[in-house]
Amino acid sequence: MKLDCLITGVGGQGTVLLSRLIGEAAVKRGLDIRGSETIGMAQRGGSVTSHLRVGEGVSSPLIGPGGADVLIAFEPAEAARALSFLSPRGRLLVLDRGIPPVSSMLGKPYDPAVMVDYLRDRLEGEGRLSLVPWESLRQYCDSPRVLNVALLGWAIAGGLLPFSREEILAVLRERLPPKYLDMNIRALGAHP
Repeated sequence: MKLDCLITGVGGQGTVLLSRLIGEAAVKRGLDIRGSETIGMAQRGGSVTSHLRVGEGVSSPLIGPGGADVLIAFEPAEAARALSFLSPRGRLLVLDRGIPPVSSMLGKPYDPAVMVDYLRDRLEGEGRLSLVPWESLRQYCDSPRVLNVALLGWAIAGGLLPFSREEILAVLRERLPPKYLDMNIRALGAHP
């Protein structure tokens, strides 16, 4: 098995934790894994990208352009920014809700629907786009802090990741403090 997965979002959304949850599930299964995070200005709402490479003989932690089997994006503009990393057969899972970048705070408007349309134009006809509607997640996400686990649940349910819900539950139970466990388990079930 081989999987190259790129995860992208904005600082504070849980991009790095999501990559670690997937990585720990891979390790539990006995798979080789390499990964790297590009955090930059994440603490100030900047772009965050995590590279995960899973499979036998994986040596480099970085995914090159056109090499990602799966791209999970917490935000449409970040998905558009990372689209060049998606392989010709790769699939994109993206939340339809946007977070205004710093430029929009300086008077330039940001409409996530424009980015969603851009992604649809490039991938939807090919069946490579999974658009996650924020409204469908709200009933499962008691807190924005569990959005990462909700997207993980969607990725598993959509066949984008080769792990079962039970494998991820085992990782959540080991990794998370008890006070956060129930809300994350609920978020993991936030898929159609």
